[in-house]
Amino acid sequence: MVLAGVAVLIVALLIGIRVHYGAGEVGFPDLTTEPLFSSEVLETVADLELPPGNIAVSGDGRVFFSFHPEAWPQTRVAELVVGKPVAYPTPDFQSPGGSEPEAFVSVLSLRIDRQNRLWTLDNANHGTGQPRLLAFDLATDEIVHRFDFPRKCAGLGSHLNDFQVDPTGRRIYIADASIFAQRPALVVYDLDRGSCRRLLEGHRSVEPEPYIPVVQGRRMRVFGLFAVRPGVDSIALDRAGEWLYFAPVTDRHMYRVRAADLDNPLLDEEQLASRVETWAVKTMSDGISIDLEGNLYLTDLEHSAIVRLGADGRLETLVRDERLRWPDGLSFGPDGWLYVTCSALQQVIGRTPGQVRAAAPFQIYRFRPGVEGIAGH
Repeated sequence: MVLAGVAVLIVALLIGIRVHYGAGEVGFPDLTTEPLFSSEVLETVADLELPPGNIAVSGDGRVFFSFHPEAWPQTRVAELVVGKPVAYPTPDFQSPGGSEPEAFVSVLSLRIDRQNRLWTLDNANHGTGQPRLLAFDLATDEIVHRFDFPRKCAGLGSHLNDFQVDPTGRRIYIADASIFAQRPALVVYDLDRGSCRRLLEGHRSVEPEPYIPVVQGRRMRVFGLFAVRPGVDSIALDRAGEWLYFAPVTDRHMYRVRAADLDNPLLDEEQLASRVETWAVKTMSDGISIDLEGNLYLTDLEHSAIVRLGADGRLETLVRDERLRWPDGLSFGPDGWLYVTCSALQQVIGRTPGQVRAAAPFQIYRFRPGVEGIAGH
C-alpha cells in the first residue's frame, strides 16, 4: 500500500510538472525569407569542445565568451588567444568555492561597455546562489566593479540571462528569463546608487507565448515534461541609449520602451506598462544585437538563421545554414564583423556529458552584414 501511494504521488507530481512547465504547441510562424547572403560568408572563428553561450568582442578585437552553463563546463568564461580558449581572467575564477571569493558559478551573458570594461552576469544557478555582476577593466584585467543582487531583484528561480549597458556605463538593463520561477521581468541596475529595481513583472511583453521550439528536428520538451521556453531573453539597447528592445524567445513580437521610462522611479507599474510599445513582428529569437543605423539582428534558432529586423520593422534573412546549430549570442566587433555563437542546445539540454562531447566541435562564426555596430554589443 505504501509503494502504491508513493507511485500515485510520483505520477501526480509528473502530471503537475507537465501541466505547469510542459504545456504548449509547435508551429511558431516561419518568417524567414530567401537569405541575402550565401552561407559561404560564415567564417569559423573557433571550434570548441563544449558549446559557447554568449560573446563580447572588444574594439581592438579581443574575443570573450562564456561556455554555456547547460553543458556544466569547468571553464565558465574564456578569451580566445590564437584561436584557443584561455580561462579569463584566471583559472582561479573558474572554481566556485576555491581560493577566489568572486569566482564564477554560472555565467551566461557578458558585454563590453564604452568604458572598455567587460561585464559578466552570473545567474548563480537560477538564483540558488548569489547572482552577481562583475566588471573587469580590459586595460588591466582587474575587477573594477561588483554588485551582488538582493533577493528582491533576483530571487530563487530567477535567471538573469542577457543584459545591456547604457552609453554612460551607469545603468545596466537585464532580462530575467525566470525559467523555473516563471516570474520574468526586466531588472535595472543603477551603478551610482548601487541599487536595482525589478520592473514589468507579469506584463505581456516579458511573458513567453506557449510555443515549444523545434530545433533541427528536436521538439524542445525535455523528458516530455519541461518545455524550453524562457521568459524575456532577447534584449538590445540602441546607439543613443534611448530605446530598449526586448522580447521572450517564443513571442511573436519585439517590444520596446524608452530607457528614460525604465529609469524613472516616479512611474508606477501601470504608468510604465502603458509606455511599452509592441514594436514589430519577429522570428523566434534568442540573442539580439543592434547596428549603428538602428537595425536589430536576431538569431533564429528554429531555422538556423540570422535575421535582420530593420529600423522600419521589415524582416529579412541574412544567412541560413544548418551549421548554425541554435545560433545564440551576438556581438559586433571591429571592421564591421558580427560574431555569433552556436550553443547547439538541442544537443545539450537533457543530454549526458558524453552525448554533449560527441556533438563537438561547437562553433563561433562571424560575417559582415554590411552595416557596422558598436563592438562588444
